[in-house]
Amino acid sequence: MNAIPAPTLALTEDLIRRASVTPADEGCQAVLEARLSALGFTCETLVSGPDNFRVSNLWAVRRGRLGTEGKMLVFAGHTDVVPTGPLDEWTSPPFEPTHRDGRLYGRGAADMKTSIAGFVVAIEEFVQACPGHAGSIALLITSDEEGPAHDGTVKVVEALRERGERLDYCVVGEPTSVDTLGDMVKNGRRGSLSGRLTVNGVQGHIAYPHLARNPIHLAAPALAELAAEVWDAGNEYFPPTSWQMSNIHAGTGATNVIPGHVTVDFNFRFSTASTPEQLKARVHAVLDRHGLDYDIAWTLGGEPFLTPRGELSEALASAIAAETGVRTELSTTGGTSDGRFIAKICPQVIEFGPPNASIHKIDEHVEVRFIEPLKNIYRGVLERLIA
Repeated sequence: MNAIPAPTLALTEDLIRRASVTPADEGCQAVLEARLSALGFTCETLVSGPDNFRVSNLWAVRRGRLGTEGKMLVFAGHTDVVPTGPLDEWTSPPFEPTHRDGRLYGRGAADMKTSIAGFVVAIEEFVQACPGHAGSIALLITSDEEGPAHDGTVKVVEALRERGERLDYCVVGEPTSVDTLGDMVKNGRRGSLSGRLTVNGVQGHIAYPHLARNPIHLAAPALAELAAEVWDAGNEYFPPTSWQMSNIHAGTGATNVIPGHVTVDFNFRFSTASTPEQLKARVHAVLDRHGLDYDIAWTLGGEPFLTPRGELSEALASAIAAETGVRTELSTTGGTSDGRFIAKICPQVIEFGPPNASIHKIDEHVEVRFIEPLKNIYRGVLERLIA
């Protein structure tokens, strides 16, 4: 007779079965809402986006005995997952939770349905043990994190700001661990600023360069200067800002034609030591100094955020140590996350979840031995901050 799986594992498997490829939610949030409503949460669904990209967002709150005077701890995450890739390359179907060698396989197992299950079960256990908790608990869940992220968490944050809702702490369930559960948490992320630079020249025959102006030659010294520039020194939490070129394109397809234009795609991953405005101004200054005829189209993909060491990071580190014996490391590495939106209305935002080595890959998985400890750590944060 098969043993009944532990509650966190059972909920994780239920969520994995739902093929919630972004922006679809496939009923995941309804499952969460049913369980949270039974605990006295007030649940609200905010739907956003065009008809061909409808996004579901869940905001659920359980007020503590201090009401709005108490602290609020928010758990944030996403039910959407990235596409599976070629199905025939999966060892088992991606939306059929499967156990092999102590691992649970399925799309979203690591990013981030295990974390969401951990949130809910941790809350259930905490409320049962401490029904008169002082602070408030909230859950912010979106189905638009893996997509454009235009109608997900950012929309909920806008609505909460308009209402004057106060958030004090937020734990985002992103998979942050590296080698073992709890060895790394993210207390910030770098910003992303992209540019498409077009340098204009004069097209001509390559045998008569004096009758043309080669934009590649004109741009090269400026690009070399930009590549060598020290943008900032970073700070205690962030490495120095990085500028990288990702693509250079020019030419007509003929080997005997000097092109009239060269286009360069580049990106900044920047720390809180610099602002987008400062970086833009410095790029323009270099290009102007080289006397180039150019245009730049800028795209701000995300601003950096940072939570210095404080109550939330200490509570999380203490809960991790108590559960696993691991001494965690604060880090700001990696790409962007929805933490960048939440940080605009919440002073302390930390990301923590299971190991991330398999995320977005074929045969994504989580080690089963980490599932209950992850839930216990989330519960430990509740106990330390709002009991």
